[in-house]
Amino acid sequence: MDFKAEKLCRTAQILVNENIDTVFPLFGAFEERKWAKGWAPVLVYPATETIEEGTTFRTRANDPRESEYLWRVSKFEPQKHLIQYLVSTENRYWTITVTCSVSGDRQTCAEITYCYIGLNPLGNELNRQSLDAMYRDDLRDWQEEINQYLATL
Repeated sequence: MDFKAEKLCRTAQILVNENIDTVFPLFGAFEERKWAKGWAPVLVYPATETIEEGTTFRTRANDPRESEYLWRVSKFEPQKHLIQYLVSTENRYWTITVTCSVSGDRQTCAEITYCYIGLNPLGNELNRQSLDAMYRDDLRDWQEEINQYLATL
């Protein structure tokens, strides 16, 4: 087999209209339900919806060529406002790293990086499609959804 795995990464920054202590938890798997329409993680570990290194859950795959996504919190450093997820399927895996920083009065900058690695030709193809779709508007959809949610508080 003459397969070559591809690594693809992209980063975007979004501005959220609230202080960092309110914003950072919204990037946790279970708090994300508050702003991300259709987000439905199914807890695997631990027994309660707690974010810590090792928290594991499943979500439905976005592409019919994959069955599900298995997620694991690979880094969680709340004092640094950093969370990283490792997501995998039978075709690929990727990390999602979110780091928040203060950006003025009651505003937070969230830097979001996706890094994909294909495990087979289909994985490489899915990664290219996923990255292009995710960053089509540099995550402005995330910014709008989070800010809309925060405006209701």
